[in-house]
Amino acid sequence: MIKQILPKLMVLFLATALMAACTKKPEDSGVVITDAEMTTTQREDISTLDQYPDSMGTVDQTGPMPGSQQDLVVNVGDRVFFGYDQHDLTMEGRNTLERQAAWLKQYQNIRVTIEGHADERGTREYNLALGERRAQAARNYLIALGIDPSRLTTISYGKERPAVVGSNEAAWAQNRRAVTVVE
Repeated sequence: MIKQILPKLMVLFLATALMAACTKKPEDSGVVITDAEMTTTQREDISTLDQYPDSMGTVDQTGPMPGSQQDLVVNVGDRVFFGYDQHDLTMEGRNTLERQAAWLKQYQNIRVTIEGHADERGTREYNLALGERRAQAARNYLIALGIDPSRLTTISYGKERPAVVGSNEAAWAQNRRAVTVVE
């Protein structure tokens, strides 16, 4: 009977020891470095740890990685909307593109593609042409704001990639858009 219980007790003992080792806090060295004593390199190292994931793969808790698509979406806005059968920029659309231009000036090495979209009404060919006019309108405005044209490409998807599925004005309004996508 002891021969049957002994292996189980050993496994239980090892599992308990392993759990205890994992929950033990590291000892404090007692060394404190004040901000005044820190070198510039040490401050930069701490700043980098705060902003980017570490080697253990933990997720950054301060927000999206600067210069990423998520950064553009969250902090600037990646899309502008258009009226029915229109490709003229609205005031709200121009404001979004102005924020995009400032963001693109901050991240000089980033290239983007501007996607033109349309709602489901109209023929495929008509909507491809309308989507292209919308993408070009956004591109031209960014160029007018000082963005190098070589950093901007356009593509039209017409009605082929709706953001919202539905055959009503609310869905159509979300599908009449130009979307800026980081390459």
